[in-house]
Amino acid sequence: MKLKRNKKRNTAFLFEILVRELTKSVIQKRSDYGIKISKIVKEHFGKGTLLKKELEIYKSLQEESGLESYIAEKLIYEAKGQHSQLDKERIFQEQSALIKKINKELTPDVFSQFVPNYKSIATIHQIFNDSLSPKKKVLLEATILETLTSNEQLVEGKAKKVDNLVIKKFVQRYNKQYESKNLHEEQRKLLQKYVMSFSDNGFDLNIYLNEEIGRLKNILSESGGIKEIAEDTEMLEKNRAILNILESFKEQPVSIDVVKKVLRVQNLAREIQN
Repeated sequence: MKLKRNKKRNTAFLFEILVRELTKSVIQKRSDYGIKISKIVKEHFGKGTLLKKELEIYKSLQEESGLESYIAEKLIYEAKGQHSQLDKERIFQEQSALIKKINKELTPDVFSQFVPNYKSIATIHQIFNDSLSPKKKVLLEATILETLTSNEQLVEGKAKKVDNLVIKKFVQRYNKQYESKNLHEEQRKLLQKYVMSFSDNGFDLNIYLNEEIGRLKNILSESGGIKEIAEDTEMLEKNRAILNILESFKEQPVSIDVVKKVLRVQNLAREIQN
């Protein structure tokens, strides 16, 4: 069954390509370009935006598996009901503004991004199409129902599976740049949360950073009592400088530059503890 699809009018697709373009900018160390993408994502998918509301409906059908049939059916019914309440004209206008911004401020090549889970989000997009015949809509809903009740998760359905290649490439570049043998567990966790921070407006990332920076500050503060550091004026000054940098992060928006600095402090903290 072939259906005519317009990728650019699929809100979930627009979000996916922006996140993937952002991860590429991280890997390629294109900070300025990454900042542009981040700004666009926050503006169009930030809390309270219409596209964010629609995206959440997509995700409710995209990121679940192993459900009981009656629960999955209710989920589809509820998702369709909530989507029907959205202002379709405003969604079209928001999408148009976003598409224009991608073309003008980034590059039209962004739309050519390979999205492995496109088939899934395209199917979800189609069940929200009121012009489809009842037969086609029922068949598409059956496909989604099968996915929701399957014990196997969609390969792209969970953030941790999306991240693997991105993190691997970033780790290779980071290790090469800073001559570190391997990223530590806390560094990998920070990187993963940054890469996926745009799916929840950075909520999870901000919580982790707040706790992690507090932990790092404690380690550095306590290190001032270590004899080797306390007796070395230069090391003591550097220690204090790093503490000031960590403190300054409270006043800064989270960016890849902040993440990189925290990654390096995490490595230093490991060295101090060892």
